[in-house]
Amino acid sequence: MKKNKKIEEIKICLVGSSGGHLTHLYQLKKFWENKNRFWVTFDKEDARSILENEKVYNCYYPTNRNLKNLIKNTFVALKVLRKEKPDIIISSGAAIAVPFFYLGKIFGAKTIYIEVFDRIDKPTLTGKLVYPVTDKFIVQWEEMKKVYKKAENFGSIF
Repeated sequence: MKKNKKIEEIKICLVGSSGGHLTHLYQLKKFWENKNRFWVTFDKEDARSILENEKVYNCYYPTNRNLKNLIKNTFVALKVLRKEKPDIIISSGAAIAVPFFYLGKIFGAKTIYIEVFDRIDKPTLTGKLVYPVTDKFIVQWEEMKKVYKKAENFGSIF
């Protein structure tokens, strides 16, 4: 992130699967509502409904353990990140976060990952994959700090 950039000039990319992951990110509305932002998620009814007036880029699904869509979504990430140039990428999963976090680091973005609420003492696959390139790794249970050593516990976002 550029050092002299004002907080209101920061561009945020919110990346998450539809459903619970998207709900996690939407719960952070007080944080992102007055910021320059865009979303990356699935083109599904719940995402279209909740993000009706938002700038949205669609990605391919299913993503979990689907190599074909991981490759396709890597190209989506490359295209979106080149165009939008976000300062911060925030995700709560799932697999769509992986190409955005790794390519985002190449493009100079800071990354914030929020491990999902239903994981109390075991990591998610996405969490394990993005952990090495995440600038701020947030967990919602104190027990998860044993799993992710550099994590910070912010408590529940619900």
